[in-house]
Amino acid sequence: MTVRLNEKFATPFVAPHELDNLRPAVSGALEALQKKNGPGSDFLGWMDLPVNYDKEEFARILDAATRIKKSCDIRVVIGIGGSYLGARAAIEFVKSPLYNDLQKDTPDIYFSGNNISAAALSELLAICEGKDICINVISKSGTTTEPAIAFRVFRELMVKKYGVDGARERIFVTTDRARGTLKHFSDESGFETFVVPDDIGGRFSVLTAVGLLPIACAGIDIAAMMQGAAKAREDYASDDLDTNAALRYAAYRNVFYRKGKKTEILVGYEPHQLMLNEWWKQLYGESEGKDQKGLFPASVIFSTDLHSLGQYIQDGARHIFETVLDIRDMGAEYLIPHDEANVDGLNFIAGKSLNEVNKTAMLGTLFAHTDGQVPNLVIELSDRSAASFGYLVYFFELACAVSGYLLGVNPFDQPGVEAYKKNMFALLGKPGYEEAGEALRARME
Repeated sequence: MTVRLNEKFATPFVAPHELDNLRPAVSGALEALQKKNGPGSDFLGWMDLPVNYDKEEFARILDAATRIKKSCDIRVVIGIGGSYLGARAAIEFVKSPLYNDLQKDTPDIYFSGNNISAAALSELLAICEGKDICINVISKSGTTTEPAIAFRVFRELMVKKYGVDGARERIFVTTDRARGTLKHFSDESGFETFVVPDDIGGRFSVLTAVGLLPIACAGIDIAAMMQGAAKAREDYASDDLDTNAALRYAAYRNVFYRKGKKTEILVGYEPHQLMLNEWWKQLYGESEGKDQKGLFPASVIFSTDLHSLGQYIQDGARHIFETVLDIRDMGAEYLIPHDEANVDGLNFIAGKSLNEVNKTAMLGTLFAHTDGQVPNLVIELSDRSAASFGYLVYFFELACAVSGYLLGVNPFDQPGVEAYKKNMFALLGKPGYEEAGEALRARME
C-alpha cells in the first residue's frame, strides 16, 4: 500500500535546479489546497474525504450492496464521465477486466448511459433478458442526456418486469443531497438514494457513493479502499518536495510542460489498468485543459501498444513524456513451459515466469524510449489490492490539483464541457434553444 516515484529515467532530462526552482510554487499550491483558499476551493471535499466521509451512508452502501448481491444477476450502472469511470476502473483493476465472465458470488456489472449508441443499448438489453436486474443511476442533476436516456429505458423495463412496487426495490439513485430533478423524482418514487457531495466534482468522486456502491457490489472491500486513501492523505500532507512523491510528480510534469512536452502518456503493462487509464485521462484532461493550456493526457497498454504506437513513441515528434505505472505484485503467476520442438525459438525463457518477462519488456522499453529522448517517470505501486487502489486514487488526485495550480488554472471547473451540450440541445430543438438551433443549422448550409 505504497507509491514510490522512480525518477531514474527522468533525471537525464531535468536539471536539479529546475525542480528546486519550483519549490515555492509547489509549497504554495499545497498550502492553498490545505487552507482551501485557492481557485475552486468550494470543491475540495475530496481532500479530507478518506477520514471525514459519512459513516452512516457508508453503512447504508454496504447494506444495499448486500441486498443487491442477493437479489440480482445483473447490475446496471447508469452514468457518464466521473459517474462511472472510477467505479469501472476499480472493478477492473482490483478484480479483472473479465469480471463478468469469472465464477463469483456477486452480480455481473454492466455500465450504460455513457454513450448515445442504439447498438450498445440494444445489446445490453438483450443480455439482461431473462435475468434479475438492479440499476443504479448516478447523476447530480438527472438531466444529462446520455444517462437520462438510459434511465428512461431501464426504468420502463423494470416497471414492466417487476411492477411499480417491485421496481422500487431494485432502483438505486446516487444524486444531489437535496436539489435537482432526479432527487425530487426519486423521493416521489420511493427510490433509495445516495449522495453526490456538493463539494466534490465528478472526476474526484470515486471514493464517494458514486463509486463505492458499484465497487462494493463487486465484492471489493471498500473499507480497505478508504483506509488506503487515508494513508495517502497522511503520507502526502508535507510540503517537502524531496519526500512527497505526489508533489514531485506534479513538479516533474510542470517542468516537462515548460520544455515543450505537451503530451503525457500513462503507460500500463497489464490489461487490468485500461479503465484506470481512462479515469486518469478524465481527471487530468478536465482539470488542466483550460485557458489554452494543459498537458494532453493519453494512455497505452504495453506490450500490446508497442506493436501499434511504439514506433511513434520511439521515433516520432518529441513532444511527449511517459508515466509508467509499475505494479510490483500482480497476485498471479504463470511459468512458461518447455517445448521439445522449440518451434518458436523461445526455450531460452522456458521456466521463467510471465511476470519476469513482462518486467523485462518494461525495462527494455524504458531504456529504448529514454534513448529515443522520451523522458519516463515510473510510479511503483505495491499491488492491486483495494487499499492500494484507494492510495493511488488519492496520489493522482492531489498531484492533479497541485499541477493545475502550477499551470495557473482552476482544476475544479469544466466550462468547456458545456459547449457541445448547448449545441446538441439547440440542434435537437430543446425549448429555449430555438434561436441557437437556427444559427447552427444556417452554418451547416
